Amino acid sequence: SLLASDDFQQNIENTVHEIIEDVRRRGDEALCDYTKRFDEFDLTPESMRVYEEDIHRYASDADDELVEILQQAAKNIREFHNQQVEDSWEYYAGDGIRLGVRQTPIQRAGIYIPGGKAAYPSSVLMNVIPAQVAGVERIVAVTPPRALEENPLVAAALKLLNLNEAYRIGGAQAIAALAYGTQTVPQVHKIVGPGNPYVQSAKRQVYGVVDIDMVAGPSEVAIVADETCDPAWIAADLLAQAEHDEMAGVWLICWSRELAASVFDEVQVQLDLLDRNDIARVAVIDRGIIFIVQSEDDAIAIVNHIAPEHVEVLMAEPDHVSDNIKNAGAVFIGRYAPTVVGDYFAGPSHVLPTNRTARFFSPLGVPDFVKRTSVIRYSGRAIERFGEMIEKFAIAEGLTGHAKSITIRRHKA
Repeated sequence: SLLASDDFQQNIENTVHEIIEDVRRRGDEALCDYTKRFDEFDLTPESMRVYEEDIHRYASDADDELVEILQQAAKNIREFHNQQVEDSWEYYAGDGIRLGVRQTPIQRAGIYIPGGKAAYPSSVLMNVIPAQVAGVERIVAVTPPRALEENPLVAAALKLLNLNEAYRIGGAQAIAALAYGTQTVPQVHKIVGPGNPYVQSAKRQVYGVVDIDMVAGPSEVAIVADETCDPAWIAADLLAQAEHDEMAGVWLICWSRELAASVFDEVQVQLDLLDRNDIARVAVIDRGIIFIVQSEDDAIAIVNHIAPEHVEVLMAEPDHVSDNIKNAGAVFIGRYAPTVVGDYFAGPSHVLPTNRTARFFSPLGVPDFVKRTSVIRYSGRAIERFGEMIEKFAIAEGLTGHAKSITIRRHKA
């Protein structure tokens, strides 16, 4: 079965490669052809753009109460990301030398918004607001045809964020268009947003031409819990992630067999009540694990090895465990901090590393939309003092042209 899975993934990679090269070569014409083929929608270059008045019209169908909730969530997300803004800086190093870092937002970013059941307005907020706070000048949305008409709350999110440039394209072809540009779709410098395996493959293949947020895998949660937490709460939190995807990872780490048994029973009861119980059941059966450990330190070691997307520490005294978790996308501390508050409302972006990549990747945030440029100011006095050292360093590496660049200045300094 592993080989079959590898074959399936390779087929996706090959198909996506062909689509990317075709869009790169034929531009709008290819986009229209793929949209007809995959989305059964007659697209023309003239109808590709979704204009501001269209976005506002689609948004008018959104429920007023839900729009108010979106506004509060957006406020929380913006307030959190305002804390991440870093200023440019310089310092004086003596002898007329000034060194520093200049922070510059990238100029253009693209957000992919899936269609159908995966069209989540929360993802729009979590991807766009960090870019806006960073100061990105132009943010472009792409989403499959009919997606905004069918999901007025997604259109309401775009309206709320004043994101007025969107295009009716989806799939790998949309990622290719953002990466290379077409006659109608602008080329961007970074692509963010969730998507199906074809979209994820396209993002992986265009990385290097443009930057991407990350290649997202199935959702994950590891819960460290003691006996003070209600088993029903733990079960609900496990199933909240299990309902995302049949491949979701759901793990409980505890030191009480009685708690483990109670949570297991609760999961069975609550599964039957879930609307998406068919998806969640597969995830629980195939990817659900309960670890029964001897101590809190054992629990910490397991979490740091798994490096999960989300970690919940549901304990009466959570600090020792939570303070020692090094590898996680997000840590939710205390019994009243389930993962779901972070999915929608708390403030930090819910775009998090998965598949153990939390060992070296971070959540999406303002720094992901900012470039750092080193700034170096040198004086004649500095060249006079340090030039001979630099020359000798260059000659030792066999780069006499480098040395000459210093020599020619030393005698004029």
